Amino acid sequence: MIIDLRSDTVTLPGKAMLAAMHNAPLGDDVFNEDPTVNRLQEYAADMFGMEAALFCPSGTMTNQIAIKTHTSPGDELICDALSHIYNYEGGGISFNSGVQVRLLSGNNGQINATQVEEAINPNFDWLTKTSLVCLENTVNKAGGSIYQFTDIQNIKDVCLNYNLRLHLDGARLFNALVETGESPEQYGKVFDSVSICLSKGLGAPVGSILLGNTEFIARARRVRKVFGGGMRQAGVLAAAGIFALQNNVNRLKEDHEKAQEIGRALEKVEYVNKLLPVETNIVIFEVRPDLHPEIIVEALKRKNILCTTFGKKSIRMVTHMDISHEMCSVVCQSIQEIQL
Repeated sequence: MIIDLRSDTVTLPGKAMLAAMHNAPLGDDVFNEDPTVNRLQEYAADMFGMEAALFCPSGTMTNQIAIKTHTSPGDELICDALSHIYNYEGGGISFNSGVQVRLLSGNNGQINATQVEEAINPNFDWLTKTSLVCLENTVNKAGGSIYQFTDIQNIKDVCLNYNLRLHLDGARLFNALVETGESPEQYGKVFDSVSICLSKGLGAPVGSILLGNTEFIARARRVRKVFGGGMRQAGVLAAAGIFALQNNVNRLKEDHEKAQEIGRALEKVEYVNKLLPVETNIVIFEVRPDLHPEIIVEALKRKNILCTTFGKKSIRMVTHMDISHEMCSVVCQSIQEIQL
């Protein structure tokens, strides 16, 4: 038995999801003629109370399309230094959009309104034009940390005052929502665009959704085509996304409980130097200064448990729907059995 904690992207579709994919009516989405893609986009837009949505292959693509659509070359965007758009999207901000980044050091990946306002450039010819603020919720690199919604609202007020657009990388937004009890509609009212991922905790094999108003999505659709993201009979993938949104949101709480169980096991072992707060389904811990994290990764691999190094001293584990309670117990026991 292999227990794969490398990411929540490693899940495989179950029989019911596969049946939905097999039975999906199809058409050519580049002509707007795939009924299942159209249904997914309408369903997601209604869920967030937003006007329109766009189905894309990946969260990186939805984020990069949003940045390209909101900005012009030479502009500047503001984000936290831990942001996925900055760290893990292959330099796409500069490569795709010709935009530079103003990095802020927030609290566990979360910036606040005061920081944002102080980072906005004055309107001088010799300064870059600040045009976009990007937030991430939950914050992957900060161990799945969750924004306080009041902090997001305060940032929105700053954006309105300075005529800035506000984008959310919500790859794991539903992980936050099942913890806070907030609704997708609340986020749809605050953000100019939202990216949600279907292939992480929600368990679809492929796909992300970009949401915004009708005019924004029309321009984003053209950018998607330029980026090579125009898919044809994509309804076979969109059907999995519909199934995921309808069936796999509430169960995310189970993943969080398993992550907390693993976190409690890590608190008891002497090779862990620091454990980030476990708020959702991501567990990040730092090993002792005299150890290399690869030693722990390899020790767990010998027990058929897969995880990843996450920087020079840290390790990441991510729970998901394919991790059973039995598997979680094996992980906790194995963590405590490692001898160094």
